[in-house]
Amino acid sequence: MPLKVIGTGFGRTGTDSMREALNVLGFGPCHHMLEVNASDEQKRLWRALVQGENAGWEALFGGYQSCVDWPSAHYWPQLIQAYPDAKVVLTYRPPESWWESFEKTIVQGIAKSTDMASLGITLVRDQVFGGRPGDRGHAIAKYEANVAAVKATIPPSRLLVHNLGDGWEPLCKHLGVPVPAAPYPTRNTTSDFKRAILGP
Repeated sequence: MPLKVIGTGFGRTGTDSMREALNVLGFGPCHHMLEVNASDEQKRLWRALVQGENAGWEALFGGYQSCVDWPSAHYWPQLIQAYPDAKVVLTYRPPESWWESFEKTIVQGIAKSTDMASLGITLVRDQVFGGRPGDRGHAIAKYEANVAAVKATIPPSRLLVHNLGDGWEPLCKHLGVPVPAAPYPTRNTTSDFKRAILGP
């Protein structure tokens, strides 16, 4: 099935909450780094892609209706061309707020990683941040450049900038679906991430 929603925001911008929200709204399953980490086949396919061997988006997203977070967010320029009918969601939080969360979670996870073939190393550290994810000024500049590129490239009619805390209403309006009765998901806080990835 083709992707119906493409997320373009960096990790730590509410992507796991957005993943759950899209699942609730009927746009699931939603692809996220958690899906890659849980599947040997996903790891194989995405690691091969980072090395320049694309098995095809259909293979990478087989069974998924939407995608958010890395690794897919790095490839949004290609994905918006491959899936021209998909809506686009840029999850967003202010740069300083993003850095505070990113530095306490993903930067620390990368620093502790012993798997040099992992996407955290080969994609996030090396390709997204040019080997310098822990350099605050450099990382924030990369974050801001991605936001600017998304806004400059994708027509407003196709793009929703979803700020952290915006909740259901703008998302449901963008996707043309009713607002659920359940509260908007709140998942993968900094403390949740640190417990899951970095340990106690």
